[in-house]
Amino acid sequence: TLSLRFTTVEIARPADRKRHAELAALPHTVSLSLIDARELDPPEGLPAAHWRLLTSHAVNSTADAARMIGFYRQRWTIEQVFRTLKSKGFDIEAVRVAESDPFEKLIAAALVAAITVMQLTRERDGTAKRPLEDALDPDDQPLLEKVSASLEGKTLKQKNPHPKGSLAFATWVFARLGGWNGYYGKPGPIVIYNGLIRYQSIRVGFALRDV
Repeated sequence: TLSLRFTTVEIARPADRKRHAELAALPHTVSLSLIDARELDPPEGLPAAHWRLLTSHAVNSTADAARMIGFYRQRWTIEQVFRTLKSKGFDIEAVRVAESDPFEKLIAAALVAAITVMQLTRERDGTAKRPLEDALDPDDQPLLEKVSASLEGKTLKQKNPHPKGSLAFATWVFARLGGWNGYYGKPGPIVIYNGLIRYQSIRVGFALRDV
């Protein structure tokens, strides 16, 4: 159970003589919402969680505050999305585009792809029983089945345990293509990303098989 309090605060702009001209263009203050969240009944032997969050979102009710707490609880997922988007994955920071409009479109496309990687990663255990079409083209299923069969080994742990047509089935394929051996740990977003990139090359080759 969380105790929630919230208010609006004014944050003054920094005072720095060396950056006076730069800072002078900024407003004197910025209005932000401050949320104070305290855990009332922590697990025995553990300290109570106490968060103080600043947000640019308007917080006018307890429901608004709870929604911001929900956002904060997703911080690890958000960090993983941007990790996939940056140097460990799509390396968007290395892209050099002079005009802002094409660059923004590129970032948007890469962000969609990074979110797809996270959808696959979160469904690696098949817990939500999501269908393939939630994140991928259902027409990929025949090829995914062929690739899966080529990656399976003789032992039970080297078999794809997920139902055909499920998102988890595809995740297993991408994880194996990305270097996961099926035995140790769980594949993370970078492994899934690497496998997805390999799969796209296989997909292109498969499409050209009769050309």
